Amino acid sequence: MSEQPLVDTHVHVFTRDMPLVGKPRHRPAYDFTHQDLIATLDAHGVPFAVLAAASPWGDYNDCMLAALRAHPRRLRATAILAPTVGRYELEGMAGDGFLGVRLPFMGVSELPDITSFDYRRFLRRLADLDWHVHLHIEGARLPAVLPAIEGSGVRLVLDHMGRPEPETGVGGPGFKAMLAALERGRTWVKLSAAYRQGAQSDDYARELVRSAGPDRLMWASDCPFVGCEREVTYQQTVDWLVRCVPDPQARRKVFGETALGFYFGETLAGKPRA
Repeated sequence: MSEQPLVDTHVHVFTRDMPLVGKPRHRPAYDFTHQDLIATLDAHGVPFAVLAAASPWGDYNDCMLAALRAHPRRLRATAILAPTVGRYELEGMAGDGFLGVRLPFMGVSELPDITSFDYRRFLRRLADLDWHVHLHIEGARLPAVLPAIEGSGVRLVLDHMGRPEPETGVGGPGFKAMLAALERGRTWVKLSAAYRQGAQSDDYARELVRSAGPDRLMWASDCPFVGCEREVTYQQTVDWLVRCVPDPQARRKVFGETALGFYFGETLAGKPRA
């Protein structure tokens, strides 16, 4: 391939002794530190990455904070926070490179009421600060939550191709709701975690490129592939995108041009985002 990824928009850092929430989805028995992450990025020629908070550790964002402070030019992050967080704390976190809040709704038996005052205030604060919501949820639930999030005015990034319903795929109500949100212009989607999506992952990615175009799509590795470490390599996530997005101009946008502007406020020419 003629180009390398510019921005990996979804990676994790953690240590095995970090405090876990009750009944976590994963319990990694190893460390993946920011030193490990940077070594992985360097080995694959990737200059920038975005740290994603993960549900097993709740709002313990300290490991990501250390990574941001160690690599302020190369890393940005999304945090998990309680909806009651104050503006002063958000402003302080922004100074260290946090620029979004991840809502870890995947697998939650009962979704929180995002029309409540706490959530309406929370989303308004994020919009006022130009932060974004980084949403991880089953595709089947998207139609239920998108209206309230979009109505707040906050920008939205959907994880892992929107986690489509495997039974209905690109024809399902969740996938259609995602495409409609993309068309409205305040939503972006990560082409990531294909190894978690099954045999239809290529179809999801190709349909997103065909319907939404590359300006709303961003590639991510999901490194270090928690729960599937022995099944996936970093290079495979790169090769997957090359296969699914054969057009080199579109691929260049998905591999980093779009994400560079979204997360780092820059274009390839180094100019500030308008």
